[in-house]
Amino acid sequence: MEILLSVLIGLALAAACGFRVFVPFLVVSIASASGHLDLTPGFEWIGTTPALIAFAVATALEIAAYYIPWLDNLLDTIATPVAVVAGTIVAASVVQEVSPLLRWTLAVIIGGGVAGTVQVATATLRVGSSATTGGLANPAVSTGELGGSVITSVLAVIVPVVAAALVVLLCAVILRKLRRVRLFRRQSRAD
Repeated sequence: MEILLSVLIGLALAAACGFRVFVPFLVVSIASASGHLDLTPGFEWIGTTPALIAFAVATALEIAAYYIPWLDNLLDTIATPVAVVAGTIVAASVVQEVSPLLRWTLAVIIGGGVAGTVQVATATLRVGSSATTGGLANPAVSTGELGGSVITSVLAVIVPVVAAALVVLLCAVILRKLRRVRLFRRQSRAD
């Protein structure tokens, strides 16, 4: 049961990395430092005071940068591969009581995959927002992404089953929307 819970925590935290890269690390650092979350051996550094300070500063800078109109789209370009790596690392940091091979396999497939899926969806949403509103709605998109990251990260630590269920639902919705877009494009080309 512990293994399953740690995988669910990793899944939810990885999804949160798709919204914002540093928010989940800050939440994990706070939860670890306060004794609410045990980290996998080798990842204890995430719960140290210097890491907590670094994650707090990085989170503040990331949040602020997403409210700068031209920088938000540029950050999405950079954030996509970074989110995959961050999702992999944060998932590996909490998946416990398994062999390193299984831990990293789960981290790459589940953590990186979910973080990448969420990040691509948010980047697509931002591009659509920029194209349709000239970027005027992008602060609202940024606020929604920040809220999604904070809520998902906190739920991952407090109620991982609920957080993981929400992530699975979110990924299903994202994949369904992407499939519709692809079908629409095919029909448009055929016409």
